[in-house]
Amino acid sequence: MFAKKLDRRLVSLTAPTSLEAEQYQALRLKLESLQRSRGVRVMAITSPGVKDGKSVTAINLAAALAQGSDARVLLIEADLRRPAVARYLRLGQKPAPGLADIVDDPNRPLRDAIVAAGPHRFDVMFAGSTVVPIHELLRSPRLGTLLQEARDEYDYVLLDTPPLGPVSDCALLARWTDGVLLVVAAHRTSRKLLEGTLNLLEDASVLGIVFNGDARRFLRYRRHSYRDYFSQAIRARPAM
Repeated sequence: MFAKKLDRRLVSLTAPTSLEAEQYQALRLKLESLQRSRGVRVMAITSPGVKDGKSVTAINLAAALAQGSDARVLLIEADLRRPAVARYLRLGQKPAPGLADIVDDPNRPLRDAIVAAGPHRFDVMFAGSTVVPIHELLRSPRLGTLLQEARDEYDYVLLDTPPLGPVSDCALLARWTDGVLLVVAAHRTSRKLLEGTLNLLEDASVLGIVFNGDARRFLRYRRHSYRDYFSQAIRARPAM
């Protein structure tokens, strides 16, 4: 019942046996490999521009990493300017504290800002609110300390960050992470914008580029060829 209320693009939650959800499972395998080989645990998820699907990708990936395993997964809403995770997960308006609140207040422990994402097996930290300029907050050593605590407590920590085109928040956050996943809207994000984004991340490790929205012809081919492998109808375009 809960899943029916969610945005249908959250396929890891609404249609976990679908073709689209399988794409997130494939990404999960790659991240599990990176964790074993390079110790990757803390990742920022961003995009070159708005509406590229970075928040949807972050939620789907958090769910994929948590499904069918004992992995402890934390999704941090690090987009302090336009937070959307609570809306996507239909969790309503959560009271403080959130990420900004515990960075502002050194007396608040990490656990104060962590909530369970309903029945979805992963935890969430919402953005919170602050009167401090965001760029100052993201430069705070306190943020690095909190993310280290999260690293020690969780197997995977995913940061949903603002797009890099409009603001530089992700570039500031990247120094506290093991790498960045870049979400690109297929057939929409320009090469120039993508190149500019990669230049901004030159000091960070780009773990991979996630293409959001494949061609319809390719979708039809795969639906016809592999439909017997999946028990649920296709509801949305694949996000990988």
